[in-house]
Amino acid sequence: MTGRSRREGEPLANRNKRRRIGAVAVLLWAFPAAAQIDPRRAAAFFKEAAALCKLEGGRLWGVSLCGPMVFADPSTNSIATNQPAPAANPPASLGFANAAMDWGGARWSTYVWRMIPSDQHARGRLLLHELFHRIQPQLGLLTRDGQNDHLDTLDGRYWLRLEWRALAKALATSGPERATALGDALAFRSTRRKLFPAAAENERLEEIREGLAQYTGTVASAASAAEAAADAISQLAEYARNPTFVRTFAYPTGAAYGILLDAWSPGWTRQVKAADDLGQLLQAAARVEATEDAEVAAKRHGGPELRIAEERRDGQQKSQVAELRRRFVEGPVLVVPGAPGSFLSLGVTPIPGAGTVYPGVRVTAEWGSLEAAHALRSGDRSKLTLPAPASLEGATLHGDGWTLKLAPGWVVRPGSRPGDFHLVRE
Repeated sequence: MTGRSRREGEPLANRNKRRRIGAVAVLLWAFPAAAQIDPRRAAAFFKEAAALCKLEGGRLWGVSLCGPMVFADPSTNSIATNQPAPAANPPASLGFANAAMDWGGARWSTYVWRMIPSDQHARGRLLLHELFHRIQPQLGLLTRDGQNDHLDTLDGRYWLRLEWRALAKALATSGPERATALGDALAFRSTRRKLFPAAAENERLEEIREGLAQYTGTVASAASAAEAAADAISQLAEYARNPTFVRTFAYPTGAAYGILLDAWSPGWTRQVKAADDLGQLLQAAARVEATEDAEVAAKRHGGPELRIAEERRDGQQKSQVAELRRRFVEGPVLVVPGAPGSFLSLGVTPIPGAGTVYPGVRVTAEWGSLEAAHALRSGDRSKLTLPAPASLEGATLHGDGWTLKLAPGWVVRPGSRPGDFHLVRE
């Protein structure tokens, strides 16, 4: 998933046979509105995807990336598809997430219309990223989510950013210089994972699930290997400017390791497995050992200055976490049952011991629908927590930055603490 949005909880089974991408967009549920989907632009984007798919020709994964695609804009109830849409009701999260979802017995790549880039190259990368997610289950490469809250800590961020800088150097160079940069990247990666024992497995899961998709989009949308490498370098710099890396780190990391594997181990995509670690694959293919002294290597990549910047950020982040803890943990709250939905990946903030605060939450479930600027999601995803509502009157409740529409048969009851509430079946 890309575009800073994700949909979680969709089935893993891929029951559809591959279909060709058509040249004409089919527009459904189109109501007059300024922001609704433009069928001519949608058709042009579908043609771009078809051309990129044809050019890629299955060389990366042995199967075509082409398949069912849908653009959706929930604000206008309009969609555009590259083949006839199923008669079945669309997924509840359609239009809220760039993802792959089952619809009418087939697996579709789904896109948020307002989030499709205006830049053609960035658009192609996004279109192909989600097309990879569509075929990911049949490749056996769809992993569960990794829990990477350590990447919001001072040391987690510091060693990850150093790894990214070293990877960018490896992508931009060749020969001994490239080997040295790769050794540095592996040293920074190893140091981080020693500090956080669960990091290796959790990072690996995300690099397979999202990193391979970003690698595919980056390579298959580029005109040459050099262009793909330049794009990966640009992504490493862009993602380093994000406020948090917890849900987004695997995008640039996956693209970088994948392109370096192309150089040292052509055809690696035909052998990679869901249990593999991209860093280990590259280390074996390049026959490069991690640099022995990571602290010395850090100086080659601006480590001292980076450390100062991350220490400053860490102090600011602790203040932000304290404020979020007051709003979502210590103060009066409303707790609703957890459910799949759309949660923005950019700007998530873990609260140690409580869960993760996500921005841009949209959930539709048996208990109703929720739109929230921010919500706390528990670590086991069994509940969502919001600041307590100002009023319990009516079927539509409002609180600080959120709106909850209750389904029939569901009511809000007092919680265990004074001022707390929870949503239960009547």
